[in-house]
Amino acid sequence: MPPSLDQQHYEVVIIGAGMAGLAAGIRLALAGKNVIILERHNASGGLNSFYSQGGRKFDVGLHAMTNYVPKGTKGTPLTKLLRQLRIPYDALDLCPQNGSKVAFPGCELGFNNDFAFFESEVARAFPKQIDGFRALAEEVRTLDAFNLGSMPSSAREAVQRHISDPLLEDMLFCPVMYYGSAQEHDMDYGQFAIMFRSLFFEGFARPLDGVRVIIKLLQDKYRSLGGVRKMKCGIQKIHTSGNNASAIELDSGAVLTADKIISTAGAVETARLCEDQPADAASDNIGQLSFTETITVLDQQPSDFGWDDTIIFFNTAERFRYARVEDELVDPTSGVICFPNNYQYGEGRQLDEGYLRVTAMANHDKWCALSEDDYLAQKAYWYEELQKVTLGLLPASKLDLNAHRIASDMFTPRTVRKYTGHLNGAIYGAPNKIKDGRTHLNNLYLAGTDQGFLGIVGAMLSGISMANLHVLQGN
Repeated sequence: MPPSLDQQHYEVVIIGAGMAGLAAGIRLALAGKNVIILERHNASGGLNSFYSQGGRKFDVGLHAMTNYVPKGTKGTPLTKLLRQLRIPYDALDLCPQNGSKVAFPGCELGFNNDFAFFESEVARAFPKQIDGFRALAEEVRTLDAFNLGSMPSSAREAVQRHISDPLLEDMLFCPVMYYGSAQEHDMDYGQFAIMFRSLFFEGFARPLDGVRVIIKLLQDKYRSLGGVRKMKCGIQKIHTSGNNASAIELDSGAVLTADKIISTAGAVETARLCEDQPADAASDNIGQLSFTETITVLDQQPSDFGWDDTIIFFNTAERFRYARVEDELVDPTSGVICFPNNYQYGEGRQLDEGYLRVTAMANHDKWCALSEDDYLAQKAYWYEELQKVTLGLLPASKLDLNAHRIASDMFTPRTVRKYTGHLNGAIYGAPNKIKDGRTHLNNLYLAGTDQGFLGIVGAMLSGISMANLHVLQGN
């Protein structure tokens, strides 16, 4: 007999204990639904989790929590999700950024959580483009980007209607793409609008203790409502009958049934769990974009070296290229530099050590094809290369980083694939999003990355929206 869980049937089964899965679970538990969250790994958070090494806890997904607004701001995504989950604003411990920038050869644009400052920066650096930029910003502000029935359209074409300077166009796309585009070269205009708002109209913040504050908050809320969560509990197969999912077979051999299933595993990955789909289902919608990230722990605060920015989105090439890395393991010509120390944590509050994180695009297939010895050697090589690029962009570029480094680590697309299950280690999932969350089965729905809501706030809103639309509506 296969091992059994405490209960065999649930009103709703949620696959994945990431931000979307936990938020969906809370929303359903608040409504009195009998719900269980199944997670293959031993830690919650999914793409926005953390791990421990040498007594330190490292965030793997959180550079910043986007969509930041001050307490009391109404009508924004953050406010909406807190209301829907019945979580108090102060529980998130959100501390706003110092300020960030987009750095390209010969041009920099600063921005913070006040859009007027970013607008003034564009006017300073691109005086002939400012009217077009303002028209674009107004269009983005009023676009119905969350319309679940809207058809995809080119963000590049939309931006080019207002912006004629390719440099400004690239500088606008660099942060927006790095923080949420699963598409190469271009992105859906609705996705662009969502990201533009979350980065520039709203802004960046971070809890002092990082992403684990948010994960613990969601876990505790879900548990307090009686929600069930099973860790190290992977899905082997979703059985089907006609147009419905009929049962969920776990890796352990146990079988659950549910009235409805919400999967946060990804569109392609979910399709391939279904027994009525071929092993190569949805091959044309597998994400191609993966990343590597270095983490350096320093013996001083970044500000001691003159590094005061919170996040720097950089490009060193003639044109910004956002696409799969073909010929190398890593593309060091663009990326994200992040200093978790550089948030306004308040009097007497700061991280005990200095942190420098550098993210760049990487080739999943090449990293996964390496032998173990070559893998470790290439990690060491690319760690050093990315530090060189970073120091070349920062003040005190002649600094000997090794003299101040007390710990370091690096994750690669191989790491992403192992801990998320995303094919190709695709951080942002499938390029073609499924906004309404519907699948080929009547009672199986998608939430999370492949529904198209991005970032931590977006992921939570995705879980809430799918719970509301497909389970609670009409109840």
